[in-house]
Amino acid sequence: MAYKVHPQHPDIQENDWLKIDEIINGFRGRPGAVIPVLRECQNVVGYLPTELMDYISRGLNLSSSEVFGVASFYALFSMQPKGRHTIKVCMGTACYVLGIKEVISRIRKEYRVKEGTTSDDRRFSLEAVRCLGACGLAPVAVVDKDIYGHVTANQMTQVLKQYE
Repeated sequence: MAYKVHPQHPDIQENDWLKIDEIINGFRGRPGAVIPVLRECQNVVGYLPTELMDYISRGLNLSSSEVFGVASFYALFSMQPKGRHTIKVCMGTACYVLGIKEVISRIRKEYRVKEGTTSDDRRFSLEAVRCLGACGLAPVAVVDKDIYGHVTANQMTQVLKQYE
């Protein structure tokens, strides 16, 4: 059952809307449904655009502000599209002192992506994190689940070429 008309969104296809309808129908009327519905819908689309959150709020008979409030509070939810690959660069003291700033600068320049954003081609999302817990490998970066220690800006450029 649709909750009026499926909104138009370039990242959500009709078959995605049908999956979203199933998710909402499965949780409607259940206390605490917002978090699992948001999580499962994010798994379908990859992130939570405004149109999707509004649609969820109508389907669960909640205000848009309630749904948005939950989505914006928890770090596991993203309201921005994510890249096919996530680059996490450590900003801890050891990494900073040993040159991670130059690595980040090169990534920003080569792939036109800033910390906390996704490149226009959605190839990479770049995240600056407080610590990756690998100080002995400083400076360190993680691409998806692959760890790269003692990286230089030149090495990171070469590493990223293998991620399409």
